[in-house]
Amino acid sequence: MTAATASLPENALREVDYSQVDVARLIGELRAVLPPVALLHDSEDMRPYECDGLSIYRQVPLAVVLPGTEAEVAAVLKICHSVGVPVVARGAGTGLSGGALPHAHGVLLSLARMNKILTIDPLARTAVVQPGVRNLRISEEVAPHGLYYAPDPSSQIACSIGGNVAENAGGVHCLKYGLTVHNVLRIRGVTIDGEVVEVGNHGLDAPGYDLLALMHGSEGMLAVVTEITVKLTPKPQFAQCVLAAFDDVIKAGEAVAAVIAAGIIPAGLEMMDQPATAAVESFVHAGYPLDAAAILLCESDGTPEEVAEEIQRMCAVLESHGATEVRISRDEAERMRFWAGRKAAFPAAGRISADYYCMDGTIPRKRLGEMLTAIQGMEKTYDLRCINVFHAGDGNMHPLILFDANVPGELERAEEFGAAILDLSVDLGGTITGEHGVGIEKINQMCRQFNVAERQTFFRVKAAFDPKGLLNPGKAIPSMNRCAEFGRMHVQGGQVPHPEIERF
Repeated sequence: MTAATASLPENALREVDYSQVDVARLIGELRAVLPPVALLHDSEDMRPYECDGLSIYRQVPLAVVLPGTEAEVAAVLKICHSVGVPVVARGAGTGLSGGALPHAHGVLLSLARMNKILTIDPLARTAVVQPGVRNLRISEEVAPHGLYYAPDPSSQIACSIGGNVAENAGGVHCLKYGLTVHNVLRIRGVTIDGEVVEVGNHGLDAPGYDLLALMHGSEGMLAVVTEITVKLTPKPQFAQCVLAAFDDVIKAGEAVAAVIAAGIIPAGLEMMDQPATAAVESFVHAGYPLDAAAILLCESDGTPEEVAEEIQRMCAVLESHGATEVRISRDEAERMRFWAGRKAAFPAAGRISADYYCMDGTIPRKRLGEMLTAIQGMEKTYDLRCINVFHAGDGNMHPLILFDANVPGELERAEEFGAAILDLSVDLGGTITGEHGVGIEKINQMCRQFNVAERQTFFRVKAAFDPKGLLNPGKAIPSMNRCAEFGRMHVQGGQVPHPEIERF
């Protein structure tokens, strides 16, 4: 063991055993600081919290707490820190990587009751909100001021802003307007020992290290967020969307790279393959061409003059790179119909398959066609269908692997299919996640993405906030032992990725 390794926290080297918890003491102390409605510990009451949007894995915690104030959050964390109990923070439960999967020997801390918009400042273009506020509600509340909150995940009608911070969520318009991290000015939260901390500032910058960026995408492993100051964006005067059809996925991928290379930054640049458009069209009737191998949705917004000029430039690039059809939205209703189809891709997959497994890798834009071609080959290898939607502008892909968990072997093949996509993402110069996080789903692939020294650094950062490793343990950062075991699994042909967790 090297000196560097020796100084690492215990849970960097192996999975920590949290099973020796004094449950009676834990429940008694929680009952003393929470109202009865905010504490659940009967198994039947806790079942709704057994998984997040990644429902492949399920687990019931020791208790579920639903604090209504920051003071109650701090009191709960102090108790868990004292007793030595893991804590998993949960927003709306729409996450897709198992980041909010409960710990079997821990407490699930739901922030659903902390759902108030505290202040709106239309002059400063900011709003202060609690973590349980739904993403879309912010835009609804500030609409009378001609403002909106720009990040728009497909789940924005349900997902919470606290969860968006935990996963650094994006959306179809993140290419121009940025991810969650680019639209948050300040975060207030509570550390595992109950200390209230603030990072960021109400201004455009803050002194010291950029801990605000560090908190984004940290998956609840550093602190529990209790308050967020978000930036608000003026509504554009006008927007139009271009639908471009291609007879080949390689051409579509090259067209994406060409649009960006031309110096055009669309408000949104999305890609869907033919199976995805077919699934969506029968669901929402968006008007997509069903004979196209792939379609692109390219949006421009701004003043009418800016939009007209940018649309003209985009159309020229798309046509010169092989678009067989280019259609410009004629009115707001058609523009919204184009986007309704893209945002309905996930539920559309649910209509045509008993189950689906959504992946979330990111690759260089110029290699989108290469990835789609490879996935077509994987469909034959694993004998499963896959429909593909991409945040093409930034290379973030969401292959939806279709399977039926009631058919023996299909779930295991779906997991292997997903792992193969993530492996190829790394090989193509990309990453294993774009906006869904690592959670439990991709923790083995972290062993492939990052080397030993890099993973050691991750653990040291976490230990600075959470020395005992109680906040969301077993997620995002794999232990050294897990990575060693993952390497053996790879050589030996693999096994069930998470045998310690209940699977549906």
